[in-house]
Amino acid sequence: MKIPKSLQPLVDDGLVDAVVTQLKSGKEASVYIVACGDQVRCAKAYKQAEHRGFHKLAEYQEGRKVRGSRDARAMARRGRHGREMQETQWKSAEVDALYRLAEAGVRVPVPHGVFDGVLLMELVQDADGHTAPQLHEVEMTPEQAREWHAFMITQIQRMLCAGLIHGDLSEYNVLVDASGPVIIDLPQAVNAAGNNNAFRMLERDVNNMRATFSRAAPELLETQYAHEIWSLFKTGDLKPDTPLTGHFVHDLAEADVGAVMDEIEEARLENEERLRAV
Repeated sequence: MKIPKSLQPLVDDGLVDAVVTQLKSGKEASVYIVACGDQVRCAKAYKQAEHRGFHKLAEYQEGRKVRGSRDARAMARRGRHGREMQETQWKSAEVDALYRLAEAGVRVPVPHGVFDGVLLMELVQDADGHTAPQLHEVEMTPEQAREWHAFMITQIQRMLCAGLIHGDLSEYNVLVDASGPVIIDLPQAVNAAGNNNAFRMLERDVNNMRATFSRAAPELLETQYAHEIWSLFKTGDLKPDTPLTGHFVHDLAEADVGAVMDEIEEARLENEERLRAV
């Protein structure tokens, strides 16, 4: 196929020998299958902010480290330099998360570096060597759903122990290779200790997995892993191999306050989006 403009610098530098085909074009990036020597890999080319459909960037970037106070101030003012810093941080966040999570034993594509705003990484394939399907494309038996749900909960647990929350985990950004689920799409990965929305995002990730697998195994709807995991994390008792039960007894007073605070936060974010759209 014709070499996309975003990949031309990688071809010129010899990092990519050929562009095989476009795999997908999403709101945040376009993904291509490329040949690198005798290896077939993925090349993820991120779109600029004005072409992206992701409108809650600040919500996800809260708590991420910035190199210096000048850059932090620039990002807060949202001027040209600040926007450039946000773009750089957004593009580097995924590769940083991939390396950290791979080291923590989380099943993610193996990263091969970022070059000119393009992330090179492993191409996840199925048992026949074809591009691995997304989780929503796979039919599951109840036994398989229970097994994969348990596996994904341990992956979320390992991610949190590594200090990260996916933030946008769903059946559309989990691939299924010959060995099972693989987590993808991490540019919005959340700093668990430094983001005020951390639990809400963790809960959404966990509940998305629960909803997906409960279609084949309805009893999973009764599980309460998000609150159990977060409770252990807050007290410093969560480890990658900490046994989980899926049960949690809520403090009613605390739950009521939490629900009110969540509603206030949702209203605040919706109002900010309306103001930006004006």
